[in-house]
Amino acid sequence: MKVIRLITLAVGALCLSQCSLPEFPLFSSRSEVVRRPMTIMPPFASQPTLYVWHGSGRPGPLSVNIDLSEQKAYLFKGGQNVGWTYVATGRSGFRSPTGTFRIMEKIVDKRSNRYGMIVDRHGNVVNSNATAGVSRVPAGCHYVGAQMPYWMRITSYGVGMHAGPIPNPGSPASHGCIRLPRDMAETIFQHAPVGARVTIMQ
Repeated sequence: MKVIRLITLAVGALCLSQCSLPEFPLFSSRSEVVRRPMTIMPPFASQPTLYVWHGSGRPGPLSVNIDLSEQKAYLFKGGQNVGWTYVATGRSGFRSPTGTFRIMEKIVDKRSNRYGMIVDRHGNVVNSNATAGVSRVPAGCHYVGAQMPYWMRITSYGVGMHAGPIPNPGSPASHGCIRLPRDMAETIFQHAPVGARVTIMQ
């Protein structure tokens, strides 16, 4: 009997040595460690989130505060924050103005009459960074203004907010206008009436 009991104990010990213990405690104790969930970004998510919006159901007029140092715009309705977005404002030599402005004009489909490109008769781009009245236009070519969808003018001298590329979030990139991600430009266009306040600070 002693031999059988020893064999049984040995087999049981061997089984236990090949099994992993459970990761949860077998008995509750007051010193349990609570692990918080971890958010793991997928490998293809190399670009940061460009904007956040949760103001569709909020009452009140929309106002926009643009921080040039952060290259972000903060959105408010009725004094409550309803979102933010990256912007691309004027790069060196084309600084965006600072101060408090009002939306003066809104146009869904607008092209710049100052900056654009020169194309030939076949539509091929000859100069992708042209300035109207300054850049030479070869024979058979013509100037095409840059697209500025969801245009919202804030100055009398051609500065406004509109949809445009944000090539490096957090860095200026424009000729002075405030570029917005397309979906956010459309959202602001829909919620900000003519007369809405836009504040730009350094």
